[in-house]
Amino acid sequence: MSTEWKLILEAQSSTRANTESLAAALITDCEINFTGDKFSIEIVESKAKDLRAMWNTRVRGLIAVDSLINMIDNLGSSEDS
Repeated sequence: MSTEWKLILEAQSSTRANTESLAAALITDCEINFTGDKFSIEIVESKAKDLRAMWNTRVRGLIAVDSLINMIDNLGSSEDS
């Protein structure tokens, strides 16, 4: 009997542009599905440890892009002051 492990992530950032930036970070790794102002990805693996590894890779990329977005947003708001 074969077991499949599946994980679905839905993400939305503070703006549509920021959400698109997050999605762009994953564009080479998986299929991205946009619905309104959010996107989702689906990861399917035959082994739980492989799913965990793929999940960790995607999340690290999202964290890096989100940190960069926040830094750029803060630079923009400090220049306005």
